[in-house]
Amino acid sequence: MTVMAHEPFIDGDPLLEGFLALDTPEGFRAELIDGEIIVTPPPGGRHERNIGRFARQVARRSSADLDFAANRGLVVPAAAQGPDSHVIPDGTFALAEVDAFDDEESWSRPDRVCLVLEVTSSHPERDRVNKRRAYARAGIPLYLLVDRGEQRATLFSEPDERDYGQTNSVPFGKGLALPEPFGFELDTSEFA
Repeated sequence: MTVMAHEPFIDGDPLLEGFLALDTPEGFRAELIDGEIIVTPPPGGRHERNIGRFARQVARRSSADLDFAANRGLVVPAAAQGPDSHVIPDGTFALAEVDAFDDEESWSRPDRVCLVLEVTSSHPERDRVNKRRAYARAGIPLYLLVDRGEQRATLFSEPDERDYGQTNSVPFGKGLALPEPFGFELDTSEFA
């Protein structure tokens, strides 16, 4: 087992304190989403393959220089009373010039993030609903959901305090336009 070291958040909230004190097994990840602690096992190879394929397209085709972080912990506003949510997207992208990942913190604020990526796995509804709304509350401009169960890629944009206002969804095999700072059409056939 490994101990995940966290900077203390002095809120006095027992749920948050318990979450931050968790000792998760190697490779597992723990998240606090809307007042619920969720521990997930290491992902399978196909899940990771899809993350890599998206990151490769971004590196090759993006109109801007972007940094990528896998499994970067983000602190986002809670849906209701209680502690802020602590989420770990499968992939996080930020403009290279803002040095969004230039620290040693376990959990960071998402104010410099331009896109988060989730690839569905064993509990897809968390990615489809809970995490989507959390990312919108945080003001993350773009959320890309690679939904393996639905065989669709969906780009959410125009966040507000409750959800994203714009949705563009295509079945795997169709192109999906990514706005600036990406500025290219995503080849979703690689996700099938």
